Amino acid sequence: SEYMFLDDTACNLASMNLMTFRRADKSFDIEAYEHACRLWTIVLEISVTMAQFPSKQIALLSYRYRTLGLGFANIGGLLMASGISYDSDEGRALCGAISAIMTGVSYATSAEIAKELGPFPGYEPNKQDMLRVMRNHRRAAYGDSDYEGVSRKVMAIDPDLCPPDFLAAARTSWDLALEHGEEHGYRNAQSSVIAPTGTIGRLMDGD
Repeated sequence: SEYMFLDDTACNLASMNLMTFRRADKSFDIEAYEHACRLWTIVLEISVTMAQFPSKQIALLSYRYRTLGLGFANIGGLLMASGISYDSDEGRALCGAISAIMTGVSYATSAEIAKELGPFPGYEPNKQDMLRVMRNHRRAAYGDSDYEGVSRKVMAIDPDLCPPDFLAAARTSWDLALEHGEEHGYRNAQSSVIAPTGTIGRLMDGD
């Protein structure tokens, strides 16, 4: 249960080591990161079909909602290597943009897959609510303060503290995620999650 979802569903996980996208000149390769997000969304979508599940009910609901868990690891290492305090507004702005890029690219890719293979079987009865959530994600990427059907304060990306290239990529990814999703729906009910990455962090050479 890396995120709150329906009982008897699975979260197929994959985490990317953020430090592997840091160039020798200390900049972050946003293009390579976007490519990895797109590639791993396709891999995880395939894994839903290829996976073996522990019960018939989990298999049925996993096929019905096709939930994915694309995530990242080593955000602490990236912040420290960049000279940004872990518990800082600057750190939260950068982390928000990195998360937005990952999730936006993943949902945009999911919508492209839906164009070819159709949305997840449970999409139609949930369409309006899902599109509302997608619109709210886009608003958060733009730093807006007005959200649909949200009763709690949303922490949007602070455009004054976020590096401009990250902010532009985050906004573009959500423009595409919403545009494609409104046209084709989404192949996956959930696309991303930030897992603890404790044990696998060691295997991934996390800092």
